[in-house]
Amino acid sequence: MRGLDLDVYRGEVLGFVGGSGTGKSVLTRTILGLIRKESGRIEIFGSDIDKLSAREHDSVERRIGVMFQQGALFSGLTVKQNVQVPMREHLSLSPRLADELAMLKIKLVGLDLDAADKYPSELSGGMIKRAALARALALDPELLFLDEPTSGLDPIGAAEFDELIATLQKTLGLTVFMVTHDLDSLYSICDRIAALAEGKVIAAGPIEAMLAAEHPWLRAYFHGKRARQFDPSVAERGGGVLAGNELAGLLGG
Repeated sequence: MRGLDLDVYRGEVLGFVGGSGTGKSVLTRTILGLIRKESGRIEIFGSDIDKLSAREHDSVERRIGVMFQQGALFSGLTVKQNVQVPMREHLSLSPRLADELAMLKIKLVGLDLDAADKYPSELSGGMIKRAALARALALDPELLFLDEPTSGLDPIGAAEFDELIATLQKTLGLTVFMVTHDLDSLYSICDRIAALAEGKVIAAGPIEAMLAAEHPWLRAYFHGKRARQFDPSVAERGGGVLAGNELAGLLGG
């Protein structure tokens, strides 16, 4: 990264794109503190993370959910136990309450409840994605990081997952930072897109701004053979595997 500057606004879905190997996942892991930065400043919820006490840092971590690429589920734990990992780390819950909350998250992401006692090796690719998303939502985060959430899914499964993310974002009021290569995700659910190249953010804005940009990489990405024409008048945002009122019912609202 060289002079990279990026803002993420509360309540938006930000799609973060860039060529393979440009550092999208590295930047995400640096924001999360999994990789030590060499210079610069990272602010989360308005606070410089380098100036936080251990207690304050723990409080910030509880407000963040992360879905890693390929799910990164613990292979020796069931889906329910995977979802409970953040709860066990940050909360003091009775076993019964932890089970109830885990089952709520599992249902929230559209998994059948019998998936709770299955191990990752028994799940399909789409089920792994949903289980990982349920774990990311375990602590009711305000800020959700998604690293290539639709990679490896067939077109139907990817579209359904996009709809799920959009519905959860609107119903739960999430801010979403989504690293993706999926053009359909960028068109359908992202409020803004930021593009990484040459070690910095070369453009940030709505899809219309990306389509109008003259930078060679942006033109190749958004107007290349795999791109499609974008008509704002027919663009759809929202929808979902679970309707908003169903999610509200699950959350007790």
